[in-house]
Amino acid sequence: MRRRNYRKSDFPVSMIRKYLEPGPIVLVSSGWNGKSNIMTMGWHTVLEFTPSLVGCIISEGNFSFNLIRMSRECVINIPTVDMMEKIIAIGNSSGSEKDKFKAFNLTPENGSEVKAPMIRECYASFECRISDDRLINDYNFFIFEVLRAHVADFPKYPRTVHYRGEGIFMVSGKHVSFPEKFKPENL
Repeated sequence: MRRRNYRKSDFPVSMIRKYLEPGPIVLVSSGWNGKSNIMTMGWHTVLEFTPSLVGCIISEGNFSFNLIRMSRECVINIPTVDMMEKIIAIGNSSGSEKDKFKAFNLTPENGSEVKAPMIRECYASFECRISDDRLINDYNFFIFEVLRAHVADFPKYPRTVHYRGEGIFMVSGKHVSFPEKFKPENL
């Protein structure tokens, strides 16, 4: 493989998310006290494998913030590229003004571990409960434990959507495989 030397220029630190956030866009569904919501989220991070912990920031101004904070649970749903228009529209609207399940013709499904609804049309749904709330007050940082995962059998590698910032998205593409180099003991 040819070695490449990149010429680099100063870049605004406020924009580095374009390079660090290419995880899949997720739709976070929540419910509390008779209200439900769906929010589009472009940034989340795996914090631990066992127990399975996921961290994310949810702005206090977001309608989902209090639903999740009060119920202490949510579902992280993974949509595919065929849902692109809905992903954007959900992100550009407020659950305080509309029922997003009805507005975007999405089907809420009951999970087995949490009361927050799963989204039937999504490829995967991860039922989550707040594991650690110490960073919520200062940073709006939620740490969830994934209690149950529901994943479609097919396709093995779904075409997920990834946010690059400034209204730019990419779709997961070609996969490369190096199973002979994988060392599970290093996880």
